[in-house]
Amino acid sequence: MQGFFLLLKFLFLTSPSHIKVVHLRANSVMEGDPFPYQALQMNLNEMIVVGSEEWCAFPSLSIPAIKARVDSGAKTSSVHAVNIQPFKRDGNPWVSFDMHPLQKNLKVTVRCEAKVIDRRTVKSSSGDAEKRYVIRVPLKLGGDIWEIELTLTNRDSMGYRMLLGREAMEGILVNPSSSFCQGNLTIEEAKRIYDVTETKSSGLKIGLLASNPDLYSNQRIIEAGEARGHEMMFLNIKQCYMKMDREQPEVHYRGGTVLNDLDAIIPRIRPSMTFYGCALTRHFESLGVATLNGSIAITQSRDKLFSLQLLQKNGLDIPTTGFANSPIDTTDLIEMVGGAPLIVKLLEGTQGRGVVLAETRKAAESVINAIKSLRANLLVQEFIKEADGKDLRCFVIDGKIVASIERVAAPGEFRANIHQGGSARLVKITPEEKKLALLAAKTLGLRVAGVDIIRSRKGPLLLEVNSSPGLEGIESATNIDVAGAMIDAIEKKLHWKKPKGVDL
Repeated sequence: MQGFFLLLKFLFLTSPSHIKVVHLRANSVMEGDPFPYQALQMNLNEMIVVGSEEWCAFPSLSIPAIKARVDSGAKTSSVHAVNIQPFKRDGNPWVSFDMHPLQKNLKVTVRCEAKVIDRRTVKSSSGDAEKRYVIRVPLKLGGDIWEIELTLTNRDSMGYRMLLGREAMEGILVNPSSSFCQGNLTIEEAKRIYDVTETKSSGLKIGLLASNPDLYSNQRIIEAGEARGHEMMFLNIKQCYMKMDREQPEVHYRGGTVLNDLDAIIPRIRPSMTFYGCALTRHFESLGVATLNGSIAITQSRDKLFSLQLLQKNGLDIPTTGFANSPIDTTDLIEMVGGAPLIVKLLEGTQGRGVVLAETRKAAESVINAIKSLRANLLVQEFIKEADGKDLRCFVIDGKIVASIERVAAPGEFRANIHQGGSARLVKITPEEKKLALLAAKTLGLRVAGVDIIRSRKGPLLLEVNSSPGLEGIESATNIDVAGAMIDAIEKKLHWKKPKGVDL
């Protein structure tokens, strides 16, 4: 041989009787070096040769093409899966999940089902341990098909939707210096396989900024937008990140997608993500992306104390409320709101969580001092006994009340929140209650708001204003398309009208 040729290096793994994975690498070898090249050539001709990346298919999952990273350093194989839902079929454990088979493309979603063979704790390359479902399915690679085990995990942050590990590659020749030894696809060819068209949508491109795609409210908003012909994208807040630059500011989505081309976003930020979610909303605003609720309005509404101060400053009636820094002032704080029974609220609470009814002075002192000892901020509020465990939820959109319900607490419960087991029914509100709800949303600058009102002997009192109100309770009780009204508000803000001759 002259100069350079290929040196074969074999890895003998757990079974001594045969070679499981074969690696091929380029190296400089002098003529005459002892190496059984010809003896091995016959065996190599019978092996499947793969590169460092390959296009695979899973016929049983209806996945005709998915790009895999081939890594014999990894023991197990994994595939991208989101919205994973376990279920039973004929008494056996199964799982359904969504797969986005094309990297950096959330438009293509395939719903898959497979029988679960195990659930294992797998340590990722970053060292994080994760409990994953394991399935066994046929893998098609080139002209060959064989069964492999796959763990299901979210690979949005990875460069490939699939990882092919060494357990799935018995008797396979791996040439890490090559790619697509079993055939390549261009991005356009892959899109055509999944029937992805690049025709310009006549609708808007709207991002739903939230945390859980399976929530009723989020699913309804996506459905309502798509029904009107808009391109809807669910954007997990935790998977978005920002680039601040004078000339080219950007918002990126995990996996590399740049989100600067959105027409609008609908922020639905959970309380634990308020700081980051509002920063992200603010960045979208700086890019000229329309927001249904602005970052300032969301921030104001999430601060219970600040929002109450704004509401009272603008002449809105609220329950008598106390706030203090030191446990030394607990006695005066209790007297300030009329004594026990009273309500103690954590400033960070939501959906009825972090709200306690203290029925006696002693109980009130114990609860307040215990919370203060944890360095948590709280409000003390008068208890409206005559409300009898009921309150009103008014859904305000663009200066109009689109739906109203009365929420009734579950037996033995004082909180009327649906998430605390309360029930809801359609209710007709008074002109005074309507005025209070509309003014509350306007005061905090919210285009969309869930305004909670309690009926008292003094008249209607404003309890709270929610910038991300849930839809399930109010839509179920009223049969009103609240999600559709939210999409209408986006269209109105952007002065968008359905193009003539287009049937959406």
